[in-house]
Amino acid sequence: MHRSAVSLTDRLPVRVTRPLRVFAWLSFIAETVIIATGGAVRLTSSGLGCPTWPLCTPDSLVATPEMGIHGIIEFGNRLMTGVVGIVAVVVLLLVWRMRESRRDLWTLALVVVGGVIAQAIVGGITVWTGLNPFIVGFHYISSLLLVCVTAAFLVRLDATPGPRERAVPGWYAGLTHLTSAALAVSIVFGVLTTGAGPHSGDKDAGRNGFNAELLEHIHAWPGYAVFALTVVLVIAAWRLGLPTRRWSLVLLGTVLVQIAVGLIQARTGLPAVLVGIHMVLAALTAAAMTVFILKLKRPVHEAEPAEASVTR
Repeated sequence: MHRSAVSLTDRLPVRVTRPLRVFAWLSFIAETVIIATGGAVRLTSSGLGCPTWPLCTPDSLVATPEMGIHGIIEFGNRLMTGVVGIVAVVVLLLVWRMRESRRDLWTLALVVVGGVIAQAIVGGITVWTGLNPFIVGFHYISSLLLVCVTAAFLVRLDATPGPRERAVPGWYAGLTHLTSAALAVSIVFGVLTTGAGPHSGDKDAGRNGFNAELLEHIHAWPGYAVFALTVVLVIAAWRLGLPTRRWSLVLLGTVLVQIAVGLIQARTGLPAVLVGIHMVLAALTAAAMTVFILKLKRPVHEAEPAEASVTR
């Protein structure tokens, strides 16, 4: 048995390989898809389609025909958790022999596996509390953060290990972090807005008691600030030839689409499909912001001496 274990670990890669790239992308996609399926659960009032956890009913692990479409949707989301977990474990195994040489990848992979386990537990608590809107909101934000972590993993796949230094002027890095803070505030208030709105996940689930109309405006203000700050980041990146210039356009694009969807859904009575798209776009915008922040730095040895002295 010991020889078999040694043989198995010996077959694992010692550098970034194509299978690792494939599963890293699958992990990012799966983490994004589970936000969509989780949104479908909530937006179709299927939050208690499986009224217990970890079983679907007290007597059945899976949804039964009597539970109808709500049971299918909720159980489908639970199955998606299994898919996310399996892919995360595969990624962890593929970086097993890189624990020392690529500690960054190992740490990120560990975070994802731990996050998936924690998310499953939070999902159970969500069911046990009858879809408490604050726990549901925390569940969503946790899922969004895992999308950001898997995006960071994809960026670090091609990064040179070792110390890094700032590749942009200090004021630009500060403006980027201010933009990310505004995005975080917008997302938090978006979650609170949803918790006060009509999409509770079940007809009997309670709301958080806040004024949804007021929160809708408060949610929008930092969103507009993100747009304005991103425009500045784009202009500066292209005028100064910074390494963030391409991703600044990606970030601007996601912010623009997100604002457009938000305005349309607010003016059309919050249709479930648009709310679901808005949820997924928020995660993708946060992922784009994560990549953008990572592009602020570069390996020390890649900097030109004169250029490095300016950026320090």
